[in-house]
Amino acid sequence: MNFNKLPLTQAMLAQLQELDYKEMTAIQEAALPAILQGRDIVAKAKTGSGKTAAFGIGLLHKLNVKKFRVQSLILCPTRELANQVAKELRNIAKSQHNVKILMLTGGESFRKQEHSLSHQAHIIVGTPGRVLKHLNKETLSLQDLETFVLDEADRMLDMGFMEEVEAIMKFLPPKYQTLLFSATYDDEVSAVIEKLLDDPVVVESDDEEVVSDIEEIFIESEHKEETLLALLATYKPKNLIIFTNTKLKTDEIANFLVENKIDALALHGDLEQYDRNDVLVQFSNGSTPVLVATDVAARGLDIKELAMVVNFDLPNTPEIYRHRIGRTGRAGAKGVAVTLFGKNEKEYAQSLFSERSKLLQSDALEEFDGFGMKPEFVTLVIEGGKKHKLRAGDILGALTASKALSGDDIGKIDIYEKQSYVAIKTPRADLAYKELKQKPIKKKNFSVWML
Repeated sequence: MNFNKLPLTQAMLAQLQELDYKEMTAIQEAALPAILQGRDIVAKAKTGSGKTAAFGIGLLHKLNVKKFRVQSLILCPTRELANQVAKELRNIAKSQHNVKILMLTGGESFRKQEHSLSHQAHIIVGTPGRVLKHLNKETLSLQDLETFVLDEADRMLDMGFMEEVEAIMKFLPPKYQTLLFSATYDDEVSAVIEKLLDDPVVVESDDEEVVSDIEEIFIESEHKEETLLALLATYKPKNLIIFTNTKLKTDEIANFLVENKIDALALHGDLEQYDRNDVLVQFSNGSTPVLVATDVAARGLDIKELAMVVNFDLPNTPEIYRHRIGRTGRAGAKGVAVTLFGKNEKEYAQSLFSERSKLLQSDALEEFDGFGMKPEFVTLVIEGGKKHKLRAGDILGALTASKALSGDDIGKIDIYEKQSYVAIKTPRADLAYKELKQKPIKKKNFSVWML
């Protein structure tokens, strides 16, 4: 569908043609009509799908250039994404004269931003922490806001920004349009949508929809530990949960994997709450690729993009089996569920078969041959949390202030009552540790250590 099918100005259409925007992408075609009608929308859209142009065209279309007040606010999880968004908006805005787009992100001079704000702006693109700081300092006013955009909402949830987002919304006027874009759509994102949006149009273009697909594999083995190693070497999953039926077995399997260069942690009912938090945080933020757990311990555990589930022990009931394997293959992703069983368990294992199950011989797997699984991230622990009024933006700002680290080096941020956990890409972990040790957060020095 061409952009000229939309009620856009000739100047806008000419600028889109200049930018070589010939036809709408799927997400633009699905979302733009509702955006132009002023509806709240929820759009499932990944980076590279054309989502920035979708909301950019919408907010620029209704922008009143003569009204020199902030009319649109776009919140992004990282400074790098905010920069990309601002750059694309400026390109699209060339069809309109004197549109001022201002970036408000951490790692930049607050005073310089304050000076720019004193001359007003039409559109703000920023990260939650810095935008909230300007609002609290009364250097930014959103009383004339018409469009509020949450870009990559799932990433904002991962980085712990929703508290700041909700605080920012208290500064918004009674009526405005909200546009939420998210690459994934799960219970956490749904809760945000229900809380922040008013009767939104939900958009998910046909070519982005992927039917959930779980490959169910059953393997007969009398040497399950060795088969497990061969399985991992063959499939090389990014992450997985291994289910056992006893607390003792979780520790045994986790220790066995670590001894064989597979980074793993155990989760069972005997763990103290703080130990459980440490384990769950490390697995959910990518600081350990393998979690070995009992069913009771894993209850309520919701991990996005889980590549594989392994039933090391057969589940006690078919219902538990379905519940276990249903943790993979979510949000349209492909998942693999593997069940190991001994010769004397064959009859019960066969009762769990479905039409998509397949039996695989253990000798069809690759040789383990020293294969290893190391984590993508390392977790830093800060001995300060909600009790100390720490926010994700404060931590992100401290890490990126010197510009030695970027937002892309930082993963999920979890803030608890007295502690905060930050995932840092493994090669950058030592540098991040030094940054946090040397610099105060909110003018306070906190103890920092690595998990």
